[in-house]
Amino acid sequence: MMYITFLLLIDHAKLLQQKIVIKVTVKGPRCRSKALKIAVGLSGVESAGLAGQDKSHIEVVGDGVDAVELTNLLRKKVGYAELASVTAVGEKKDDKKPESAAQPFFWPMYGGGMPLADTRPIHPFQDPSCSIM
Repeated sequence: MMYITFLLLIDHAKLLQQKIVIKVTVKGPRCRSKALKIAVGLSGVESAGLAGQDKSHIEVVGDGVDAVELTNLLRKKVGYAELASVTAVGEKKDDKKPESAAQPFFWPMYGGGMPLADTRPIHPFQDPSCSIM
Protein backbone atom coordinates (compact mmCIF):
# COMPACT_ATOMS: atom_id res chain seq x y z
CA MET A 1 0.00 0.00 0.00
CA MET A 2 2.84 2.40 0.84
CA TYR A 3 4.63 1.68 -2.43
CA ILE A 4 1.61 2.69 -4.50
CA THR A 5 1.37 6.08 -2.81
CA PHE A 6 5.02 6.87 -3.49
CA LEU A 7 4.62 5.98 -7.15
CA LEU A 8 1.80 8.48 -7.44
CA LEU A 9 4.18 11.29 -6.51
CA ILE A 10 6.00 10.95 -9.83
CA ASP A 11 4.18 12.78 -12.60
CA HIS A 12 5.29 11.05 -15.77
CA ALA A 13 3.99 13.84 -18.00
CA LYS A 14 6.54 16.27 -16.57
CA LEU A 15 9.59 14.09 -17.14
CA LEU A 16 12.22 15.82 -19.19
CA GLN A 17 13.39 14.36 -22.42
CA GLN A 18 17.14 13.87 -22.18
CA LYS A 19 19.95 13.33 -24.62
CA ILE A 20 22.70 10.98 -23.44
CA VAL A 21 26.05 10.76 -25.23
CA ILE A 22 28.26 7.76 -24.45
CA LYS A 23 31.74 7.29 -25.87
CA VAL A 24 32.25 3.66 -26.86
CA THR A 25 35.37 1.97 -28.17
CA VAL A 26 34.19 -0.50 -30.81
CA LYS A 27 36.14 -2.94 -32.95
CA GLY A 28 33.93 -2.92 -36.02
CA PRO A 29 30.44 -2.55 -37.45
CA ARG A 30 29.15 -5.62 -35.59
CA CYS A 31 30.08 -4.06 -32.24
CA ARG A 32 28.40 -0.79 -33.26
CA SER A 33 25.17 -2.55 -34.15
CA LYS A 34 25.33 -4.56 -30.91
CA ALA A 35 25.79 -1.34 -28.91
CA LEU A 36 22.82 0.26 -30.68
CA LYS A 37 20.66 -2.81 -29.98
CA ILE A 38 21.53 -2.59 -26.28
CA ALA A 39 20.73 1.14 -26.21
CA VAL A 40 17.37 0.71 -27.95
CA GLY A 41 16.45 -2.20 -25.67
CA LEU A 42 16.20 -0.01 -22.57
CA SER A 43 12.80 1.30 -21.52
CA GLY A 44 12.13 4.96 -22.29
CA VAL A 45 14.48 5.19 -25.27
CA GLU A 46 12.91 6.98 -28.22
CA SER A 47 15.88 7.11 -30.59
CA ALA A 48 19.52 6.06 -30.73
CA GLY A 49 22.23 6.78 -33.25
CA LEU A 50 25.94 7.05 -33.88
CA ALA A 51 27.73 10.40 -33.69
CA GLY A 52 31.23 11.77 -33.93
CA GLN A 53 33.76 11.69 -36.76
CA ASP A 54 34.75 8.08 -36.22
CA LYS A 55 31.23 7.05 -35.05
CA SER A 56 32.51 6.26 -31.59
CA HIS A 57 29.74 8.12 -29.75
CA ILE A 58 26.22 6.78 -29.18
CA GLU A 59 23.47 9.39 -28.80
CA VAL A 60 20.34 8.24 -27.00
CA VAL A 61 17.21 10.40 -26.68
CA GLY A 62 14.35 9.41 -24.40
CA ASP A 63 12.25 9.95 -21.28
CA GLY A 64 13.49 8.60 -17.95
CA VAL A 65 16.45 6.68 -19.36
CA ASP A 66 18.99 5.70 -16.71
CA ALA A 67 22.33 6.84 -18.14
CA VAL A 68 24.42 4.92 -15.61
CA GLU A 69 22.53 1.68 -16.26
CA LEU A 70 23.01 2.11 -20.01
CA THR A 71 26.73 2.79 -19.59
CA ASN A 72 27.17 -0.27 -17.37
CA LEU A 73 25.31 -2.48 -19.87
CA LEU A 74 27.53 -1.26 -22.68
CA ARG A 75 30.63 -1.95 -20.60
CA LYS A 76 29.51 -5.51 -19.91
CA LYS A 77 28.43 -6.37 -23.44
CA VAL A 78 30.62 -4.29 -25.78
CA GLY A 79 33.73 -3.10 -23.96
CA TYR A 80 34.94 0.31 -22.93
CA ALA A 81 32.15 2.86 -22.45
CA GLU A 82 32.37 6.33 -20.93
CA LEU A 83 29.45 8.61 -20.16
CA ALA A 84 30.26 11.82 -22.05
CA SER A 85 27.21 14.01 -21.36
CA VAL A 86 23.58 14.10 -20.28
CA THR A 87 21.57 17.14 -21.37
CA ALA A 88 17.90 18.05 -21.18
CA VAL A 89 16.27 18.37 -24.60
CA GLY A 90 13.02 19.99 -23.47
CA GLU A 91 9.80 19.41 -21.64
CA LYS A 92 7.21 17.06 -22.97
CA LYS A 93 4.06 18.94 -23.96
CA ASP A 94 0.88 17.57 -22.40
CA ASP A 95 -2.30 19.58 -22.95
CA LYS A 96 -4.64 17.20 -21.12
CA LYS A 97 -4.79 19.25 -17.92
CA PRO A 98 -3.24 22.57 -16.94
CA GLU A 99 -0.78 22.80 -14.04
CA SER A 100 -3.17 24.90 -11.94
CA ALA A 101 -5.67 22.02 -11.88
CA ALA A 102 -3.24 19.65 -10.15
CA GLN A 103 -4.93 17.41 -7.63
CA PRO A 104 -3.68 17.59 -4.04
CA PHE A 105 -1.92 14.55 -2.65
CA PHE A 106 -3.15 13.11 0.65
CA TRP A 107 -0.87 10.95 2.75
CA PRO A 108 -2.53 7.71 3.85
CA MET A 109 -2.96 7.05 7.55
CA TYR A 110 -0.59 4.52 9.05
CA GLY A 111 -2.56 1.73 10.71
CA GLY A 112 0.15 0.25 12.95
CA GLY A 113 1.88 1.53 16.02
CA MET A 114 1.62 1.60 19.78
CA PRO A 115 -1.67 2.39 21.52
CA LEU A 116 -1.87 5.79 23.15
CA ALA A 117 -2.91 4.54 26.58
CA ASP A 118 -2.24 1.42 28.60
CA THR A 119 -5.41 -0.66 28.37
CA ARG A 120 -4.49 -3.49 30.75
CA PRO A 121 -6.96 -3.88 33.64
CA ILE A 122 -5.81 -3.27 37.21
CA HIS A 123 -6.82 -6.02 39.60
CA PRO A 124 -8.85 -4.84 42.60
CA PHE A 125 -6.43 -6.37 45.12
CA GLN A 126 -3.31 -4.96 43.43
CA ASP A 127 -1.91 -1.57 44.39
CA PRO A 128 -1.46 0.50 41.17
CA SER A 129 1.70 2.16 42.51
CA CYS A 130 3.47 -1.19 43.02
CA SER A 131 5.71 -2.00 40.06
CA ILE A 132 6.96 -5.42 41.24
CA MET A 133 3.68 -7.32 41.01
